[in-house]
Amino acid sequence: MVDVQISMERSRAAFDKAQQFMPGGVNSPARAFGAVGGTPLFIDRAEGPWLYDLDGNRFLDYIGSWGPMILGHAHRRVIEAIEAAARRGTSFGAPTTAETRLAELIVEAVPSIEKLRLVNSGTEATMSAIRLARGATGRDVIVKFAGNYHGHVDSLLVAAGSSAANLGTPDSPGVTEGTSRDTRVLPYNDITAVDQLFSAEGDKIAGVILEPVVGNMGCVPPVAGFLERLRALCTQYGAVLIFDEVMTGFRVAYGGAQARFGIQPDLTTLGKIVGGGLPVGAYGGRRDLMDQVLPAGKVFQAGTLSGNPLATAAGIATLELLRDEPPYERLERLGQRLENGLAQAAASAGIEHCVQRVGSMLTLFFHAGPIRAWDDASQCDRQAFAKYFWKMIDRGVYMPCSQFEALFISAAHTEELIDQTVDAARDVFRSW
Repeated sequence: MVDVQISMERSRAAFDKAQQFMPGGVNSPARAFGAVGGTPLFIDRAEGPWLYDLDGNRFLDYIGSWGPMILGHAHRRVIEAIEAAARRGTSFGAPTTAETRLAELIVEAVPSIEKLRLVNSGTEATMSAIRLARGATGRDVIVKFAGNYHGHVDSLLVAAGSSAANLGTPDSPGVTEGTSRDTRVLPYNDITAVDQLFSAEGDKIAGVILEPVVGNMGCVPPVAGFLERLRALCTQYGAVLIFDEVMTGFRVAYGGAQARFGIQPDLTTLGKIVGGGLPVGAYGGRRDLMDQVLPAGKVFQAGTLSGNPLATAAGIATLELLRDEPPYERLERLGQRLENGLAQAAASAGIEHCVQRVGSMLTLFFHAGPIRAWDDASQCDRQAFAKYFWKMIDRGVYMPCSQFEALFISAAHTEELIDQTVDAARDVFRSW
């Protein structure tokens, strides 16, 4: 039983009702709080860096809808853009100039993208990029890394085995072995394993997909030389290098992780921020690859709501603000302040921990660290994290509801709010 001090009566009632109509009472598994126990908070509204739940509790938000709210919630310019678009109509199923404008902003910002296709989600983007890699190369094998999440694409819902490279085995009921048999899973940051796999199967590999900074086993940056080696091997063997920047795109730098680290993939998948918080995704890359997508080429992909007017309006407003009033230097300082503060708070209480950060993405791991791959992350003290999560909730701070999710800082956060967060953590650890 989770010991919570805040009022949760209305959230509990809402969750009871939701379970009557939706599996587990939620529309995405993490929202059920399975990793931390207890009843999920039902959010009523959000503004700036704050969330407000049904019971009237206010929380300093470090989730930001899992990344896209880099400007804070309900930013005036973004809301105005959505309202103006809605007055003109919510969906046409036909081309609009807003789609072109959003695509233009992305192409200008992301080093590797020459052309792109808008879709409706990150999952759809990665699914389409993988199909394109296979269609362009005429090969079947896709390489992914344990602990990297690329949406609920059948061929990517596979688990790693104990050896360096494994035939994919389904990680969910409903995913067939046939679907995942052409997926290979490697340990993240393991250059030797990558070399061995390419040496054995390089002529069969259609593409390699990874999060250039992992956010789905906590924040795990690439070790020196890892991205460079992947780029070199994909070039050598004619495979397509795919960066899943659904989380890192426009988050760790305006041009994404590829701009921050200076490595250009062949294809990039985007989501989150490019829709300004509305449902959207995109995949893009080299012109010769993207021109193989229907109707320019023969690789099929379509979507009635792709390039939806509301999503494109929100995305344009967000990206223009990020371009014209870049918050990245300030976010870097706030991230460093939070990183140092959380580490000092845990250390002063003698709690085993490590803190890893890239820009405004950060994770406090309950593990001595460093965390370089899933085998490291899986050794974290999950019970300690759950205890930390709920004690921070009681102090008005909403952290990610899993040890294996990164937190996000927004431009609406301030040094004072960061310091309040550190003070809350220090208080939590003192009462540990």
